[in-house]
Amino acid sequence: MILVVAGVAGSGKTTIGRLLAARLHCEFADGDAFHPQANIEKMEAGIALTDDDRWPWLRAIVAWMDARAAAGESAVVACSALRRAYRDVLLSGSAGARMVFLVVPHGDDEVRVAHRAGHFFPQALLQSQFAALELPQPPEPVPLVPAVGTPEQTADRVMEALGLQPGGADPPRA
Repeated sequence: MILVVAGVAGSGKTTIGRLLAARLHCEFADGDAFHPQANIEKMEAGIALTDDDRWPWLRAIVAWMDARAAAGESAVVACSALRRAYRDVLLSGSAGARMVFLVVPHGDDEVRVAHRAGHFFPQALLQSQFAALELPQPPEPVPLVPAVGTPEQTADRVMEALGLQPGGADPPRA
């Protein structure tokens, strides 16, 4: 299984993704690592990414997911996946790919982004993410998970939302 942990900047994607990967005994990748240098430079300059900027980035993440799936490996990847079209691309490639969308109270995300050290995404761009945001809606198979409390509590909620057991075993199917 490939698990995509999605949400706006400051929602805890990387922190929760790492916790989940440890619990599921699999590899973790941060979607930020797949950005081309031009995207990073734009964000560092306070310029919001466009769809044209995001498509190559999303294709690189999908290629990574596909390689893990082809090798029979489970993995967790953090990716904002702000729009339905992005989520569709991420979930359409790898068989068995699943996604959760972390939801954090607005304001908490601003505090978290403001206190991140050494990250290229400035707090000033957070509003651009909300402008692009399309929260998952039924029938989209992406549960919304509150990213409140401790990271461990959020990871517990993700595991419960997906019906996952520690160690990567899916629950028995009826």
